[in-house]
Amino acid sequence: MDHVFYPWSAQAAVNPVPITGASGSWFWDATGKRYLDFSSQLVNVNIGHQHPDVVAAIVAQANTLTTISPTVGNEVRSELARLIVERAPGALNRVLFTTGGAEAVEHAVRLARSYTGRTKMLSAYRSYHGGTGTAIGLTGEPRRWGAEPTNVDVIRFFGPYPYRSAWDTGSPEEETAAALRHLRQVIELEGPQHIAGLILETVVGTNGVLVPPPGYLAGVRALCDEFGIVYIADEVMAGFGRVGEWFAVQAFDVAPDLITFAKGVNSGYVPLGGVLIAEPIAARYDHTVYPGGLTYAGHPLACAAGVASIQAFEREGILEHVRTAGADVLGKGLHDLATRHPSVGEARGLGFFWALELVRDRATREPLVPFAAAGPAAEPMAAVVAAAKDRGLWPFPAGNRLQLAPPLTTSADELRQGLEILEEVLTVADAYVASS
Repeated sequence: MDHVFYPWSAQAAVNPVPITGASGSWFWDATGKRYLDFSSQLVNVNIGHQHPDVVAAIVAQANTLTTISPTVGNEVRSELARLIVERAPGALNRVLFTTGGAEAVEHAVRLARSYTGRTKMLSAYRSYHGGTGTAIGLTGEPRRWGAEPTNVDVIRFFGPYPYRSAWDTGSPEEETAAALRHLRQVIELEGPQHIAGLILETVVGTNGVLVPPPGYLAGVRALCDEFGIVYIADEVMAGFGRVGEWFAVQAFDVAPDLITFAKGVNSGYVPLGGVLIAEPIAARYDHTVYPGGLTYAGHPLACAAGVASIQAFEREGILEHVRTAGADVLGKGLHDLATRHPSVGEARGLGFFWALELVRDRATREPLVPFAAAGPAAEPMAAVVAAAKDRGLWPFPAGNRLQLAPPLTTSADELRQGLEILEEVLTVADAYVASS
């Protein structure tokens, strides 16, 4: 491990757990200690670890054709594109494959700019879109700071966040109305004739698992239509079953112009991402060269994993499991925990994508740790996360939140086991509550 340079880390502070194996919703380290994976690693192992059908598909493809240029036809690549398009909303009927989510964002922005002839991009605060040049420039959270200046022509806006409303609203409906008024004003002040696209995580991921309130995404769609702006739904985290739908926008009855995906399309077994493209945009390039491409786009091994994953999803009824167990077991359990632990300001989420927002004071909503906390200021969250891992639960911590995103194959009993561990872990957070 001495020669690995770790991402998003101060190298001298890195002390990685040496993982030696995994199966289903569990993984284990070199000592044999097992962890219940409530993070799906980086919210990508949707189908669980070492799914036998997906592993077998990769092996079979490797024995047939390990790799081939993206400029030629390939059966498994075409089959995956067909399966994705058949499950997509609206007129999204072509797929540009990439090798990951950040690249998908890069190409979605390129498509929007090339199609409209405009340059500006709208992106929300409290967003993450990837670590590459344009993607990190669009990002609306602290990981962007170390990459600046990014030289990306971006305008940021506030999305809805009822628990910490920028407009002090009193209901989800009021939050929707205020957020859409704000977005309209930003568009008008920036000059809609200069705005190529708007990129928005359908359910905000790392920055809080923020589920859009009723009517918000429909309002965004209407504003983009009014001003000729390409609507890009970033579903790198929320897509492929995470909220109980193939694409999260389907839970809100909205069809964007472009969808970026990665992670859950094949659970990261082999790197893969892509952009779903609506026909009016795709047709622009029927007789005009699209200015972009990637050597490993639509890699056969990755596409074979994607085909096998989609087939397993349907054979095993995974979407229905996410909808029912996500509401009846995981969601209900987290809401019950919130009633018993004063450190939980809010439990929110959808499907197998949830967050517990931890606070020092429920009345003032003071977060357990300050925004962008580091060093001693971050110690309370570090203690909470350590308590979870000590007890064999691996969460997805972010800011002052414990975010929970187990593999979509996690059983109801395993979900309950994780909730029992969280009950113990939250006593650590409770110790920091002002009234304790």
